[in-house]
Amino acid sequence: MRDIDTTVPHSARIWNYWLGGKDNYEIDRIAGEEFLKIFPGMAMGARASRAFLHRTITWLAAEAGVRQFLDVGTGLPTADNTHEIAQRIAPESRVVYVDNDPLVLSHARALLVGTPEGATDYVDADVREPEVIITAAAKTLDFARPIALNLSGIMGHVTDDETALSIVRRLLDALPSGSYLALNDGTNVHSEANRQAHRQYNESGALPYIQRSPEQLARFFDGLELVEPGLVSVTRWRPEGIIPPEVDGYGAVGRKP
Repeated sequence: MRDIDTTVPHSARIWNYWLGGKDNYEIDRIAGEEFLKIFPGMAMGARASRAFLHRTITWLAAEAGVRQFLDVGTGLPTADNTHEIAQRIAPESRVVYVDNDPLVLSHARALLVGTPEGATDYVDADVREPEVIITAAAKTLDFARPIALNLSGIMGHVTDDETALSIVRRLLDALPSGSYLALNDGTNVHSEANRQAHRQYNESGALPYIQRSPEQLARFFDGLELVEPGLVSVTRWRPEGIIPPEVDGYGAVGRKP
């Protein structure tokens, strides 16, 4: 396993810090606080993204009947991870997590334990390696049956638009008809402070993260049938109870015909 670099902030660990977790280092907390000084709303945005994940996985398992999940860019485990949500609804669900951060992988192996009826596996791979991901995931998932591909906050790390689109298409091409894409990522429409904070973050030495417009994010769903309400701020995708304000993160769920 690769060594953990604690000299450079890492997005998964900063995200963990914003969510109130303890799996982060001083360099991550410093970067996270510097970000919040410019844009305090980022902590709410992180929670909104996590809530979107919860609602989409719940819908996929309970309403769409999906029993297989490929979660790429897992991030550090928190409460209600993909397998916990899916297997609570359908214990036989099979989930494959993909990440390339050694801290994420060490925690995943220790904490992301599924039900006896289902299966949970972890793949050490980069999102830029779709064929590697597919080959490894096929050891656990049946690619002849529908699979939900989850890409939560990961594609912003692929800064070239065409490369990012190619990665998503290559992953989707391997999935059968009736599969789904659940994707959300940072946008740049609601807050200049958010854009400024991202510019500073990208100059910190951390892996850059770019914000895309909703129109750019919509291209990831080309050829798919969008589930209502379509591509919206993550707080507006099938909200429960009081609807929070919109945030600079948009997401959708699309079905492969």
